[in-house]
Amino acid sequence: MKLHYAPTSPFVRKVMVLLHETDLLDQVALNQVVTSPFAPCADVQAQNPLAKIPTLEREDGGVLYDSRVICDYLNMRAGADLYNRGWDSKVLEALADGLMDAAVLATYEMRLRPEDQQSQDWIKAQHGKVLAACTALNAQCMPHLEGALDIGQIAVACGLGYVNFRHPTLDWRAGNPALAAWFEGFESRASMQATRPPEG
Repeated sequence: MKLHYAPTSPFVRKVMVLLHETDLLDQVALNQVVTSPFAPCADVQAQNPLAKIPTLEREDGGVLYDSRVICDYLNMRAGADLYNRGWDSKVLEALADGLMDAAVLATYEMRLRPEDQQSQDWIKAQHGKVLAACTALNAQCMPHLEGALDIGQIAVACGLGYVNFRHPTLDWRAGNPALAAWFEGFESRASMQATRPPEG
């Protein structure tokens, strides 16, 4: 298999953590790319018309995109059990992916648009979604997060890691002590340490 990826993407990190956790990493060739909404990578667009990462080429010529689709496929391929809570696992993953979406959109606004064209209202709205997700996670999801490893936990950890990486002044830990403590523990996993985004 061949994975088109960039190490700073939280959606890519979710796939990479899963690869580490399921011992599939040695079955995947990694193609690191530089891509953005304004300058899509031609290699990726040739496989995925949306030109988004992660994109996974299978050995049979099929192509998978969207991290949720890729993770589901890799979980099945590994014979793993990362969807062990059924719909609850998928709903938690969706909440975490929404947190990632909001954080990435805020990042695009801050890093890709000239400063005089940036919308502070837009950035504030996306940050508000991140904080609302964290509040919900802390209030409603701790029994799930503290249970057996699943895709929801991986997604939440990658989302929070991305917020720390790109939005370090956004204090998502305030009022969410259980979530903060859980993340500190989960972040120490070998799979998380191996996939930390590079600085810069």
